[in-house]
Amino acid sequence: MRLERTVFTYPRYVRKFMRCFALLFLFFGFSGSTYAQENEDTFSGSTNYLEDQFYMGITYNFLLDKPVDVTQRNLSYGLQAGFIRDIPVNPDRTVALGLGLGYNLNSYYSNLRATESGDDVIYDVLDGDADFKRSKVETHLIEVPLEFRWRNSTASSYKFWRVYTGLRFGYVVGGRSKFVSDSGDFSFYNDDIRRFQYGLTFNFGYNTFNIHLYYSLNNLFNDDVFVNGSEISMRPLRIGLIFYIL
Repeated sequence: MRLERTVFTYPRYVRKFMRCFALLFLFFGFSGSTYAQENEDTFSGSTNYLEDQFYMGITYNFLLDKPVDVTQRNLSYGLQAGFIRDIPVNPDRTVALGLGLGYNLNSYYSNLRATESGDDVIYDVLDGDADFKRSKVETHLIEVPLEFRWRNSTASSYKFWRVYTGLRFGYVVGGRSKFVSDSGDFSFYNDDIRRFQYGLTFNFGYNTFNIHLYYSLNNLFNDDVFVNGSEISMRPLRIGLIFYIL
């Protein structure tokens, strides 16, 4: 039986939320540019400087605690970008707090298939003989990072070591399941994806290249979502690189 192609669009309130986020991001970005300009104008002699206010990154996404026979396939990836307000708490400005706003796109590819059945979503695990190209869960999150920051920066050097750790709170404004095979594909907005997500972050590095880790403290799906009689309690672990811009 051939599957019919369906056109996926996010609900109207999701699109409105994304537009609001874009406006907020521009606002914070303008504020950050003002701070950056102030720093640039006085960087050579002033100790009143801020660090690492803009960030962007890329990750490989792992799924922990997968149900029996569920395996990852293809390249599960994540992209992130945002603005963090740097708040130094000591005179040398080597210790600071960070509070920000960001956007995160994540894709998780596996052999777990989600199918709409009326108002419900049915999950099954495809075996190795199944003929399909991709089966994925995709999430779009608005995130609020909260960090404790240590670095050995000075007012005259752009290169320094940093260790930033903390929490990241995210709200899923768009989440979908998609399946692609030779006989057709389908995609739909999946309400089983947990809206509020949060986890621990750890960023470590020197100068431009920094290691980024995110360990989720709750599940990717809501409670009481099952496949083959077992609850789907998968949690994301994201590992990659993060880049900071003054």
